[in-house]
Parts: sequence; structure tokens; C-alpha cells
Amino acid sequence: MHITKLFTDHPESVGESYGEHLAMASGFGLRMILGGLACMVHGLLPFLFVKTGSKQITTLHGVMVTNRQRQPMPAILDFVI
Repeated sequence: MHITKLFTDHPESVGESYGEHLAMASGFGLRMILGGLACMVHGLLPFLFVKTGSKQITTLHGVMVTNRQRQPMPAILDFVI
């Protein structure tokens, strides 16, 4: 297998270039990290970030599964305090 195929097979299978896939995967990862941190803060201070965790899950599922046809990732800083 050619080394380039290791970097392009999966992105092509989901209709993205390597760069597009890198941007989408990085955006998902950042959103999950920030959402997880918000959930941890919510555990300590239950009056903060009440809907943030569920909103992030809904948003990510919508982008990845429901609306797979190449929609831009929504703004990351849309957390609800």
C-alpha cells in the first residue's frame, strides 16, 4: 500500500479531502474536550452549563450522522451557561 493512501482512504470514504477531514476531526475533538470540561464544572457547580453537554452531543450527532452532506461545523463557543 502506498503511504499516501494511509492518509487519504478514510477521508475519501466520507467525502472529504485530507485537509477537510483534519479540520472536521480537530473541530470535533476540540468541541468534545470543551464539552467534557463544561460537564465536569457542571458536576461541581450544577447551576452552570446545565444544557451544554447534551447540546454538544446533539450538535456533533447532527453534523456527523444526521446531516453528513458536508455542512460546516457550528461555532465552538456556543456553550450555554
